[in-house]
Amino acid sequence: MKKLYAPSTVNEIRNRHDFKNTKSLGQNFLTDKGIIDKIVDGAGVCEDDLVLEIGPGLGVITWEAAQKAGKVIAVEIDKNLIPILKETLADCDNVEVLHQDILKTDINEVINRELATGKYKNVKVIGNLPYYITTPIIMKILEDGVEAESLTFMMQKEVADRIQSAPGKKTYGAVSVAVQYYCEAEILSKVPRDVFIPQPNVDSAVLKLTVRKEKAVEVENRDLFLSCIKAGFGQRRKTLLNSLMGVDGMTKDGVKAALEGAGIDPSRRAETLDLEEFATLANQVNKQLQGK
Repeated sequence: MKKLYAPSTVNEIRNRHDFKNTKSLGQNFLTDKGIIDKIVDGAGVCEDDLVLEIGPGLGVITWEAAQKAGKVIAVEIDKNLIPILKETLADCDNVEVLHQDILKTDINEVINRELATGKYKNVKVIGNLPYYITTPIIMKILEDGVEAESLTFMMQKEVADRIQSAPGKKTYGAVSVAVQYYCEAEILSKVPRDVFIPQPNVDSAVLKLTVRKEKAVEVENRDLFLSCIKAGFGQRRKTLLNSLMGVDGMTKDGVKAALEGAGIDPSRRAETLDLEEFATLANQVNKQLQGK
């Protein structure tokens, strides 16, 4: 059997189907078995698992995951890849391909339908994500409360670095705090650009997000907590006293009172706050908005 991930096979499939990569969809096909294993094995895929794959492309990761998972549901937005996936995954009777936009898909409905069968113990999400919508995809899964044990994704290295960053680093930002509220983040592998067809202009990384059974911190209003994070990092050069004015309903006096209540110096900037400080601050902002 041909190795599906081999560059010669990838090119042969693309040529035979006259497939043209769509730049706007960030289509870069992986050709390295070691990296594919980093994703599948890094996620710990086993026969008790229901796997949701985002952006299967030609099916190289899908095929490997199907050898170990109970079932793989692969969501692909490009209609031109659907006939290719039917061909490359023809011998995988535990794979279902959905032609849908993951950002418009009711993921909980898809997953709960399968979990209701009682065949699977865990849900694991994997994929080689388009660089331009990596963060929206991750946040959709987390904010929708998808019942997943982990998310293991290939993504632009710069994004992976930001997600797992710590306070005080240049890479630390809103996505760092938001994702770490929900998950523990670990970079499993760095990935050079030359293992893709076509070759992207950036290096990549495999990032594993292990979903916390309990959130890292207690917040009284999750949406407000996320709004505070967004406002804080919205203009990084501003102090918290000024940046938190971006939260709807907050006055300067209210911001001052919230910062005082949280024990945070008004002259500090968002990138100096850790997750717990952001939670304490957001809870104080909530009190101000409620007039307490």
